[in-house]
Amino acid sequence: MRPPVSRFVLLAPLAALALVLAAPDARAWPVDMSVRLEPGKERFHKLSVVDWVEVEDPSIVTAEVLTGSNELLLTGLKPGHTLLLLYAEGKFAVWGLTVAAPGGGEASKPAAEPLTAARKACPGLKATEGAERSLTAEVKDARCREALRAVLKTEAYLARELDLTFELSVMQEQLAALSAPLKAQGLRASYHGAGLVLEGSTTPEGHRKALWALFHQSVGRVPLEDRAEVRRPAPPDDAGTPSIPTP
Repeated sequence: MRPPVSRFVLLAPLAALALVLAAPDARAWPVDMSVRLEPGKERFHKLSVVDWVEVEDPSIVTAEVLTGSNELLLTGLKPGHTLLLLYAEGKFAVWGLTVAAPGGGEASKPAAEPLTAARKACPGLKATEGAERSLTAEVKDARCREALRAVLKTEAYLARELDLTFELSVMQEQLAALSAPLKAQGLRASYHGAGLVLEGSTTPEGHRKALWALFHQSVGRVPLEDRAEVRRPAPPDDAGTPSIPTP
């Protein structure tokens, strides 16, 4: 039994400057988009909908959703690479952010060696490069899964270019690897068919940590039903506010 990994375009092309959050939700490598920035320069992206964003390493790039709009402001601070997590209406996406001077460095890291290793670990793997990039593979064991993760971390392939099918045992192993980081945040995950359900109660910070764990520890795109209850901090009481006497 090999439940298929659902594929979908979570994000519109960069030229459209729009975030399209399409059901079902996504998780795991690879990134949805690769964005290139220059040090000290700002870049705006118009998003169709967004609840919040978080940069993994804010010393490289800062991200801010402008008040009263769905405009995302990205500012490159220093050369390097980091990730951006975007969340809206129970769905999330991850962008790869590279900061480099014009003409300096590559938009994505070289993938030749990881791809060669993945071909050995995943018999039948098919990968094309150039304008019509694609990667297709059957993930039958943990060795293949880890080899693919090394390829996808290079950002040589984006989510829309990936087509994977998994053996059920591999999906169960991947789920087991997620148990500890999710439990630490008060959450748990389970497979319903080929989809993943996230449940439990946590803080906003715990929720974000859980989503990062889902992305970093997994390979492939699968439907995610986010049922997590996010406990918002209680508003401060008005005990110190002077009362106004009733006339």
